[in-house]
Amino acid sequence: MADVLVLCYHALSERFPAPLSVTPTAFERQLQLLARAGYRGATFSDALRAPSGRTVAVTFDDAFLSVLQLGKPLLDAVGFPATVYAPTAYLDAPDRPLKWDGIDQWHGGEHESELLPMSWDQLGGLAEAGWEIGSHTCTHPHLTRVDDEALREELVRSREEVELRLGRPCPTLAYPYGDYDERVVAAAGAAGYAAAGTLPARLHAERPLAWPRVGVYRADDERRFRLKVSRAMRRLRGSRLWPTG
Repeated sequence: MADVLVLCYHALSERFPAPLSVTPTAFERQLQLLARAGYRGATFSDALRAPSGRTVAVTFDDAFLSVLQLGKPLLDAVGFPATVYAPTAYLDAPDRPLKWDGIDQWHGGEHESELLPMSWDQLGGLAEAGWEIGSHTCTHPHLTRVDDEALREELVRSREEVELRLGRPCPTLAYPYGDYDERVVAAAGAAGYAAAGTLPARLHAERPLAWPRVGVYRADDERRFRLKVSRAMRRLRGSRLWPTG
């Protein structure tokens, strides 16, 4: 039976102390561990469409520039592609740091430059290299908190923007903050997505439009990472024994 492991990262940095930032050294060790364990790398779309043996999809939310600068060389070294989820409203000004609830406390300080996003040209280069570029909505809202019209706009317009800018389909989505409910799932399907990633505390049942990803963060040392990616721990995190909070 296929083992599909979908990981969620954000930024990479040696100095950025944000919980969502992983050091390049830790990231390299994590990739090498997966490669030694027999995982083959795939984009999120390919991992769900054609699972085979042990498959890992490395995904990055928010399209931080550090993913290109620090992450791609390490992924290339193990032969893994990746998937980047882009908040489309921010990418026309790549010299302007990303800003929304959860990261805006880093504005105006020494780490503000860590919030710079990739440009459309840079994302296009990743797509040409075999990476997948998906939607992370337009403005990175909590989708469960917006009305139906705004929900449709965030989902449809971001998908269309990715397709227009990159000249290729945009079949997948990552829900900002991992925030979704059944209304959001239905809207994602209606907006034309084939699959979407969540980020739950409890690893709920796998569905294409609500696929549970395993988040990886700065606090995850090698021991914690090994536990997180193990099939036994993932089964436990999907059981009633695991807290939802």
